[in-house]
Amino acid sequence: MADLDDYARVAQAAVAEAARHLRAVAGGHHRVEHKGTIDLVTETDRALETLITARLRSAFPDHLVIGEEASAGGPPPRPGPGRWAWYLDPLDGTTNFAHGHPHFAVSLGLARDGLPQLGVVADPLRDETFAAVRGRGATLNGAPIRVSPIGALGAALLATGTPYDRRERAELYLGAIKAVMLRTQGIRRAGSAALDLCWVACGRVDAYWEWRLGPWDVAAGALIVCEAGGSVSDFRGGRHDVHGQQTLASNGLLHAAMLDVLGPFADSG
Repeated sequence: MADLDDYARVAQAAVAEAARHLRAVAGGHHRVEHKGTIDLVTETDRALETLITARLRSAFPDHLVIGEEASAGGPPPRPGPGRWAWYLDPLDGTTNFAHGHPHFAVSLGLARDGLPQLGVVADPLRDETFAAVRGRGATLNGAPIRVSPIGALGAALLATGTPYDRRERAELYLGAIKAVMLRTQGIRRAGSAALDLCWVACGRVDAYWEWRLGPWDVAAGALIVCEAGGSVSDFRGGRHDVHGQQTLASNGLLHAAMLDVLGPFADSG
């Protein structure tokens, strides 16, 4: 019977293959379509999702595979009790990729009963692979990583993103950004939730928050943060739900302060 080590080996191999493909085609011309007003998809997104999904279903035919592009018609279903579910974003940062902006990733997470069990996120252009298995710590290219030691918001560098409904909810999102900006050293908005989470895990940023992410965006990265010693929750400090509407990740030391800042916005989104 397969175990987490078997699952991790297949995940690592599938993500590595996708990363190689992204390196080969990055910077070229891509056929771009619109899933929404500002939500893009390319032929590369679809091809890599098909490739990775086929690898997973061949190796683990009883597992559910929930991919971003296959779920584009609506919210993905919650897996039933005891069901293993893979959450796949074959190209997190499609807008960056389509514009030739060199910041995007492949993200693959495995969860059971709502709890992420393993995650792999590959940054193909930096040749960096972040990985974690529940209870075993987090790594970057095989070396252990830890969150930052920053303990005060005034000394913290944060990351965020703005959801695809930002034109309709600009005041809410910009209000939260302003509230955080007034208390911190700086904010970055890079365009890949999966990498933002991994950068919290390795200490490049100290905390990250965003609304309305898909489970494929966060299933891998949230586990990597936790296994690197950080904390992940909703904006009120409740248990993080990969199918939920709010993601706050931090080095743990900043979590209470971030909840104080984001709490007033928690019910507005």
